[in-house]
Amino acid sequence: MVLLNILIACFLISLCVWVAVLFLFFKKETLSKITMFLVSLSAGALIGGAFLHLLPEASEKMEPERLFFFVLSAFVGFFLIEKLFHWRHCHKENCEVHSLGYMNLVGDSLHNFIDGLVIASVFLVDSKLGVITTLAIALHEIPQEIGDFGVLIHAGFNKTKALVWNYLVATTVILGGVAGYLAAFYIDGAMAYLLPIAAGGFIYIAASDLMPEIRKESDVKKSIISFGIFLVGIVIMFAVKFLE
Repeated sequence: MVLLNILIACFLISLCVWVAVLFLFFKKETLSKITMFLVSLSAGALIGGAFLHLLPEASEKMEPERLFFFVLSAFVGFFLIEKLFHWRHCHKENCEVHSLGYMNLVGDSLHNFIDGLVIASVFLVDSKLGVITTLAIALHEIPQEIGDFGVLIHAGFNKTKALVWNYLVATTVILGGVAGYLAAFYIDGAMAYLLPIAAGGFIYIAASDLMPEIRKESDVKKSIISFGIFLVGIVIMFAVKFLE
């Protein structure tokens, strides 16, 4: 049953590619507003998910010093991955670091695989926590996929090829989910370590990628709205905690 839940969650995440495509039919100004809304909401959801759900759960499975060591290691590890693979979540059509379309696909494959590992590790601990984590990842995936599609077009892919490759890359989240499930059974204590790693990843993505996008907004009114939406993401994760 747990494996089925993991596969369903990962499959739904892979469908974010097609949800993102629907948004592309909006006018550029409207799409920009939607993207900023999703970026702000996902930043709050990831931060809230890490500090209100993943870390408290992980603290019950290992002592504080080891826990924070693995959170820090995950944070540093994600930074290293970004430097090695030039992988950065792109939320706009033009992104200088994605000058090569295939490099973007390689980075996204790794990113989606890690998402699968995170989903599997959390579902193995608690199904409700798994749903929360899947929601946080989905909110983050949609603006990323919008940007990635634009990047591939900018790199010379036609629309059909860009869609096919984007979806094929998105399905690596399923491979990550299966790998995470198997690791929990064949690697002793793996599940306890995956939780702080997931938390460190969530914090890194929100702090280094999403929140700087929010901070770039120069219009005072839009900045206040973006910050408010960011807080809504945290409040949602806080509210869900009382429903567990």
